[in-house]
Formats: sequence, structure tokens, C-alpha cells
Amino acid sequence: MNDEEYNIEYFKDNELKRKKCENCGTYYWTRDNDRKTCGDAPCDVYSFIGAPIFKERSVEQIRESFLSFFESHGHKRLKRYPVVARWRDDIYLNIASISNFQPFVTAGKVPPPANPLVISQPCIRLEDLESIGKTGRHLTAFEMMGHHAFNKRGDGGEETGELYWKNDTVRYCDEYLRQLGVDMDGVTYKEAPWVGGGNAGPCLEVITSGLELATLVFMDLKLSPLGDIDIKGQRYDKMDTYIVDTGYGLERFVWASKGTPTVYDAIFPDMIEELLNAAGIVHPLETHHELIIQNARLSGAMSRREIAKRFGISPEELKNILGPIESVYAVSDHTKCLAFMLADGIVPSNAKEGYLARLVLRRAFRMLKSLDIAIPLEELVLKQIKTLRNSFPELEESVDRIVEIVALEKRRYDETLLKGGRIVKQLAKQSKSKAQEIHLDKLINLYDTHGLPPEFVSEVASTQGVAVDIPENFYSLVASMHGEEQKTAQEPLLDGLKEKTESIPATLKLYYEEPSALEFDAVVLDSFDEFVILDKTLFFPEGGGQPADTGFLRLQGESKTLKVQDVQEVEGVILHKIENGSGISKGSLVSGHIDAERRIAHTRHHSATHIVVCAAREVLGSHVWQAGAQKGEKRARIDVTHFKRISDAERREIELLANRMVMEDNEIQARFEDREEAEQKYKFGIYQGGVPPGKVIRIVRIGEDEDVQACAGTHCAKTGEVGPIKILRTERIQDGIVRIEYSAGEAAVVAVQAQEERIKVAAATLKVPPEKLPLTVERFFEEWKQLKKENERLRAEIATLQIGLLKDHAKAIGDVRVIAEVLPDADTKEMMKIASQLTEDGFLTLLISERGKRASVVSSVPRHLKDEISASELVKRVCEVLGGSGGGKPEIAQGGGTKIEKVEEAMEAGIKLIRKCKGGTKNV
Repeated sequence: MNDEEYNIEYFKDNELKRKKCENCGTYYWTRDNDRKTCGDAPCDVYSFIGAPIFKERSVEQIRESFLSFFESHGHKRLKRYPVVARWRDDIYLNIASISNFQPFVTAGKVPPPANPLVISQPCIRLEDLESIGKTGRHLTAFEMMGHHAFNKRGDGGEETGELYWKNDTVRYCDEYLRQLGVDMDGVTYKEAPWVGGGNAGPCLEVITSGLELATLVFMDLKLSPLGDIDIKGQRYDKMDTYIVDTGYGLERFVWASKGTPTVYDAIFPDMIEELLNAAGIVHPLETHHELIIQNARLSGAMSRREIAKRFGISPEELKNILGPIESVYAVSDHTKCLAFMLADGIVPSNAKEGYLARLVLRRAFRMLKSLDIAIPLEELVLKQIKTLRNSFPELEESVDRIVEIVALEKRRYDETLLKGGRIVKQLAKQSKSKAQEIHLDKLINLYDTHGLPPEFVSEVASTQGVAVDIPENFYSLVASMHGEEQKTAQEPLLDGLKEKTESIPATLKLYYEEPSALEFDAVVLDSFDEFVILDKTLFFPEGGGQPADTGFLRLQGESKTLKVQDVQEVEGVILHKIENGSGISKGSLVSGHIDAERRIAHTRHHSATHIVVCAAREVLGSHVWQAGAQKGEKRARIDVTHFKRISDAERREIELLANRMVMEDNEIQARFEDREEAEQKYKFGIYQGGVPPGKVIRIVRIGEDEDVQACAGTHCAKTGEVGPIKILRTERIQDGIVRIEYSAGEAAVVAVQAQEERIKVAAATLKVPPEKLPLTVERFFEEWKQLKKENERLRAEIATLQIGLLKDHAKAIGDVRVIAEVLPDADTKEMMKIASQLTEDGFLTLLISERGKRASVVSSVPRHLKDEISASELVKRVCEVLGGSGGGKPEIAQGGGTKIEKVEEAMEAGIKLIRKCKGGTKNV
């Protein structure tokens, strides 16, 4: 970064000097002429531990002092955004206050909600999970207090819309710190380039007493492959906007005001005390006071091994002293993180933001177990919510759901460990046979696929004598792997079409202007391969889970029709795929004709999707979020986040509520709105179906804001036009995701009729009226169960009699009593029981049954003969003759084949093998 970027007039006017740190070589600004280092760890230790930087203040006092300060300087105070970044398609969690305004506001495509503004934004970062509780300063959940100003350059690059920039940003920081009572001679401004979210810029880290309190970013760069500026190996260019992006760490300010050993002691005192009491642990401050204080001061500057050496103890001894309290700190942090995650609608699962919530949940479960704390985790999360309710009262609205989710996740976690033991033992045996450790790639697979923590894997594997290599940053690694949306590559076809459509103007979308029209006239702008591009079209392109329209084009003055079999959109240009090639020249006049039945079916199902989601949120809860959708002509489906299966009662309630919305015949409004205004009016629920690009987005609203979404699909004019909605089925397709399948309109009527016909046929079969079908089926089922029990009893009696008869037919081969019989119509299960019983009485058995077109084989060998004769080998030989296969254990085995005509030959082959084994010529 160019040195001129930090040549700030305010520093010169206030006699701050630029120096180079003697330790790390970084440049910084200071008022202290004698200072030699930048002030940041590890160049400086935490000198504020036991010696607070300014007068003690609570979380609420710091937050209000910051917001009020900037309000008094012309900034508008904003309410917090959710911690799950619903307005982003690249990240799952809100990691900074500037994330609220990326990418559209920062790119200048959308105006900010206020300018300048101030906010205290709860954020979640999981990149440093292993550091939580250990370093004293890391948190997964924290508040980033930020003031932001969005400046804009003119077309010529001149600054035409500047509110304030570097000078005022540093001045505001100085003034706020002075207001708190900070000694300004101890404050340093450390130069450090910043990158994040596709943007970058020069940055000043504000440090005092070894602690970074704030970061002042001057964001004026954007990622660009041909950019002139290189930062951390990536190329950047100047943006049309230049933005003041600041982040003041709320919890760090509180910590600095209290001077406690860690930030956790400063912000979670009540939670820590409760956990210590529950675990029966004494805070090491009481037992090892000097060690804890010095460790806290040195933790940012020295490694754990170096600190242990300074105190003359081993790293293991230090770990034993600090381990329990560090787990208490981590649980305190994680419960706050979960309070925000779950209250803001995240449903634990194995994908996306749900994966990250489950990651935190299971770390908390493991730590509570290690501390031998019996308090349910949900109680601790609720304690955090009570602590936060004055600042964030909305968290309490989700208490019941949070309790249910956490309790359910604990049961699933326990089941996972119960099943996981067998998986790990098997893997350990395989690794041991190959003289290998269980390495990182396998640990990640076990965690992602089976939910098995590496510590659990290590414990189980050690019982098998296999070592496990667990990296210190394991949880941070898996969190970073799942922290961003994984982009799927576009179809190669569409990628190749971008170049061909770059110079073509955007297609006029008549399906928005004339939604009920089915015919139109247009001019051919281009034609290549199998595609035709028109100046305007009624054909809806595939998108948002809605299939493309089909129909045909007709050249003006000709009778020949060209079938449109697919429609795609590439950056505003709509391409019509023509069956068997296009054959249309540029400038031709055509008429387009839409398949009416297909369009209306898709339209009804798209509007029905909005209605069903709205009803599901009403019945299941506000956490319900769309995770995928597909509309068809006969039926549609919607996948939504939910933590358990939808019950029959809930399904009926969703269906009833959806049909009530239909019968209310509410207006369905669809219009384009400014993105920023739409977000302010309707919040981020508008992004249920995804995040569309652009400053202007199409908003579909049902009734008086019953359901509002950003949606590009076709819709009915009123809910009554959707027709009846019939939910066909619901299923849990994966952890945290349930699928609702339904039909609407004529398709719903057909589905109901089909269901009625099935009931009618079933009733006719049982010769009862349809209304008596349930009771009749229930009676028949009970009778069937009784008959099944009686049948099993009789078969057992027959088997007992049969065993006696079989014993009478036993043959002596050498010194072995052999029973080799064909049992007509016996099933394998029955033969296995007979064979086992006979073997207990000392008989070697070979039983074959014929059922339909297949023969089954069972053999059993007394234990004292298994070294001479193997039941598995015997069955294999018999099954070879039968044209099949089989196998098992030396004592008992089974198999079969389809050549039932060779049953007698197969039996002879088996007896021959037994004779051969007993003759001493071969051991099987």
C-alpha cells in the first residue's frame, strides 16, 4: 500500500509522528516520542490487566456511549441486522457491520439506508474456534460498533459526494477515546492494508496497552483481475465509491475498562460463576493468582510453551491448570453465539449455516461433558437471552423453539456417538492393519459425514492401539470450509453464450408487462446455433424453480411453425431454443405463441409456492426458510428449513391455512421496487427464494403484506385464481430440511380425484362403503396380526415335529451324523432355526428348500468340526450347482440359486464334499 495513503493531515496537525516498529517493522503513528514499538501484540504485552485503561463501564454503557456520540455528530442510528446474512449469496453469517452493506451498497449500485450511519452489529466469526477461551480475547459472537460514510466519485473520478474521509474518521476516534478517558499518549494507529468481501483499502488499527480496540478502514478498492494494486496476492482497482468502514470492538472496550484477566471475565461474570459452581471448580485466580495474571498479560505476546517455561513448569502442567477454566470460558461464549444463531432462524443441519450452528452446539455439548456439568445446554442459552433481553428483546420471541431445538440436537448427538463407536473401531482396525494413523482427511470425513468429533475418534481409536493426529485448528478448519456459499459452475452452454450476447440489448420482458397475454409480435435480433433472440418476448425463461415456457414461433406470412423447446436468460438477453435448428435470419418479423396450459399451471404453482411457504411459517415458526423449490404442471415442491418432521396435524393445518388465503381472493401485486426501500419496508424475508442482483428488484406481495418476496416468476393476479391447494406429501429429506409437495388449481382437483378413486377401489375390494374403510382396515389389520402370531406358533410346532423327523433320517458319514434334506416351501429364516437347533444336538446339516423359482440353501456345522468342514464352503459348493452363490461363517451359512431343477444334483454335490472332507483327503 502506498505510503501516501497514510499521510493524513490530522496526524500532522495534532503532532502524531510516524514510526517503524523495532520488532515487527510495521509503521504506526503515535504522540509518544519515546515509543519504540507499534503497541500491538506480540510486540507489546497486555499492560491493562489489573490496570484498566479508563473508568469501568458495562456493555450497555459502552454501546450507548458510542451510538450517542456519533448521533451527536450527524450519524443516523440503525437497528441491528440478523446474524445470518440472508441478503448475501456468498457468506452465511454476518461477520462485520460492513457486511450489512455488501455487495450492492459498497459497489454503489444501491443507496445506503442512511448516510452517514452508526450501528452496533452482533457478528459471528468461527475462524478462530480453537482460540476461544484460550487467548483471552477471541469471541465467536461479538458486537462490532461501526460508523460508516458512503462517498461517491464523479464520472471523471473527482470527489463529488464526500461526507468525510480519513481526517474526520481519525478525529472522531480520538474524540471518542478522550470522552471515555483514555490516555491518548498511549494510543497508536498502526498501518495495515485491509481486504474483505471483494473490497480492500488502507487501514489503521487503533491500539492501546497492547489491545486493539478499533479498526479504521478506508475502503476504496474492489477486486479486479487487471487491477493496478496488489494486496496479499490479489489485484484491485479503485471503486466509484469510497467508504469509511470502522469497527470498534464493544466487548474489548468493556474489557479494557475492567482490566480483568480475560474478555470473558469482563462480559460473562454471572455465567462463569454458575458454570464453575456446577462443575465444582475453583477459579484459578484464587489458586494460582500470579500465574493467571501474568498468563493473561503475556498471552498475546508469547506462546503457551514460552509462558510455561517462564514459570518453571511444563506445558502439560500449565494446560491442567488452565484447561477447565478455558472450557468454562468457551461454553460462556458459545451459549451467546447460539442465542443469536437460533433466535435469528438458523436450523441446525449438515449444510450451509445449519452446519455452523451444529458445529457450535456439539462443541458446547462436548465441553459440558468434559466439565461434568449436568445443566442442559438449552438452560444456559436461555440464561444468555435473559442477560441480553434489554438490548435485544426480540431474542425472547424464539425461546420455546430454541429449547426444543437444543434438546433435540442433544439427543441426536448422543445417538451419533453411540453409533459412531462401531464406525471408528472398524476404521481403527483397518488403519492398524496398514500400520497407519488416522489423519486429517479422514477426521474431516468422519465429522462431516457422521458428526463424530475428533476427540471422540481419538478416544475410541486409542482402545484399538491406533494414534490419531488432531491438528490444533481442526474446528476452525472445518468452519472455514463451510463458511461461504459454494458456487456451482454455470452450464458450459450458457457460459459459451455470454460472448455471443454481449453486444445484444436486453430483451423486453412482455410477460411482466402483459402477464395474461399468450401471443405477441417481435423482431429477430440475432440467430445462431439453435437459438433465436427477439427484441421482446412473452416466453418466460427458466429460473427461480419455474420451468421455461414452451410454444412456437411463426415467421410473418408463412404457415411453418418453429417449436420453442427451451428458453434461457443470459444477463438480460433471452434466448429461445428452437427444435431442429433456427433457420431464422436477422430482422425477420415473427409471431410468438405460448403453450397456455403449461404457463397457467406454472403460474398457479408459483403463486401457490408463496402461499404454502407463508402458511408453513405461520404453522411451524418464523425460522422456516426456503431451501429450494421446483414448479411443474402437475405438482410442485418446496424445501424449507425445519428441525423435525412435519406431523399430520401440522400438514393439515398448513393446507387449511393455504386454502383460506386462496378463498380470501387477495390481490397479488408484482412490481419493481428500489432494493434499499424494499429491504427497509419488508426486511430480509424478501430473499426467501434467493438474492437477485441489481438496484431494482421485482417484489411480489400477497394481500396486505401477508407474504412479500423478491421474485422474478409469473404469478396470478389474485389468490383465488390459484384454485384449491392440495398437499400431497411431506418428508424429511435431510437434517434440518423438510419437503412439501403439493398441487394447485386443476392439478389439485385431479390429485384429489385420484385419491378418491384409490379409496373407492380399496373399499370395493373389502366390500364396505368408503366411510367405513378406516374401521374395516383397522379390524382386518388386527385380525391379520393375530393370524400371523398363530401361524408362527403353528410353524414352530411343525418345526419341532420336523426336527424329530429329520433326526430319524440322519446319515452317518464317518463319525459325523449328517442331516441332508430337501424341505419343500420352507423359508430361509425357518431353515436357519432348524439348522441351529440340530447343530446344538451335534448334527451337521445341509438343508435345501424350493419356493417359486428359487432354491435356498442352509448349512450348519457343530463347533468341534469347523476345522474339518466349513459350512460356508459347503454352501458355496451347493450354490454353484444351483447357479447362485452363498457364504457365511464356518459354523453356519446360507445362499441360493435359480436352477431349481438341479436341487437333487446340488444335494449330491454337498454330500460328496462332506464325504471327501471326512475321508481325510482335504480340509475345508
